[in-house]
Amino acid sequence: FTFYFPRMAANEGDEATVSLVDVLEEDEELENEASAVLAGSDSEKCSYPEGYVKRQALYACSTCTPKGGQPAGVCLACSYKCHEGHDLFELYTKRNFRCDCGNGKFEEMRCKLYSDKDQLNTENKYSHNFVGLYCTCNRPYPDPEDPVEDEMIQCIVCEDWLHGRHLGCPVPECVELQEMVCESCMNNAPFLWAYATHLAGTPRNPRIHSDSLCSSMGTLITFSLLVKSNGVPGCKRRHQEMEGGSPSKAPSECRLMELGGTGTERAEFGAVFWPSAWRTKLCSCVSCKKSYAEAGMSFLLDESDTVLAYENKGKTTEQEQAGTAEGRDPLMSALNTLGRVQQLEIIHGYNDMKTELKDFLQRFAAEGKVVTPEDIRQFFQQQQNRKRRRANAGQYYCS
Repeated sequence: FTFYFPRMAANEGDEATVSLVDVLEEDEELENEASAVLAGSDSEKCSYPEGYVKRQALYACSTCTPKGGQPAGVCLACSYKCHEGHDLFELYTKRNFRCDCGNGKFEEMRCKLYSDKDQLNTENKYSHNFVGLYCTCNRPYPDPEDPVEDEMIQCIVCEDWLHGRHLGCPVPECVELQEMVCESCMNNAPFLWAYATHLAGTPRNPRIHSDSLCSSMGTLITFSLLVKSNGVPGCKRRHQEMEGGSPSKAPSECRLMELGGTGTERAEFGAVFWPSAWRTKLCSCVSCKKSYAEAGMSFLLDESDTVLAYENKGKTTEQEQAGTAEGRDPLMSALNTLGRVQQLEIIHGYNDMKTELKDFLQRFAAEGKVVTPEDIRQFFQQQQNRKRRRANAGQYYCS
């Protein structure tokens, strides 16, 4: 069956057609992408017993650890169970972090999911992100005092988020590049500049906007704490499948020395955008591994460290949990068994709920708050109450 919706057509006067299944499948795809970050983490169990988790979704609670106190991060499950109703900062994902919830940084508060914790997690690393600040400008996001709309991009090394206009280089318009290393991290690891010359291309003047840096497969890791237009909170991202195989074996000679002997140079300024699978091109000789360790960048040789690998794992887990025997959403399968009148009623009800849910979630985004399961329950309870009032009003009118 096909429904007709007033969508923009190629020619004026034409009417584009789209089925209800198309609408649901489009929303399902967006929801899968937005939930990939959360699906890669356990929403029921505190991650503390797992130790320093390679990568997980994290939050900082300004209610429990106010500004001026010690920074702390809590896992996804603790954000739901222990900090419901609190003011939380969404930190996206961080590597090698152990959940702080209820430890010595939280005074009298104790974790409800796993109370037997050390007073401090000495290997955790903290940045100004844990107090709700980002970028070299040290501002919040969204920033109520900043009238300029600008996406934020995460550095894969320091994992800070930077405004596109503060990167010191043009941000490519195309979707050909995947990972970004900020200028500060590049300077902390000078060997990366040699690789950038050969793997990332030569940048033009940062004052001239250009998309000429696009040279390989992948996408930018982009980020938005605002709610999407379809009401799904989360991060603004669309990744393509990453090319390349496993990390290369240790070469007989140092690959970095070979690159340094080519005589090719590039200006060492601004952030660098790297093509897909660029990490597999890094040298893994003993000397280079030592350099990575000294710079705190041994993770560059770990193919599972990437945010894309983490998100793909989350998508796979979610699909396995939610999949049916036919691999289809039960709602879309059930629609084919209904009559046309019932189908029309469902599509109108679906669109109404979608609009109301978007408005509901946007209020949380505007206030920088995390949506909790209780908030969602209240939303649907309000929907049920409205439905009952409409039904009662109809009965009164008919009598």
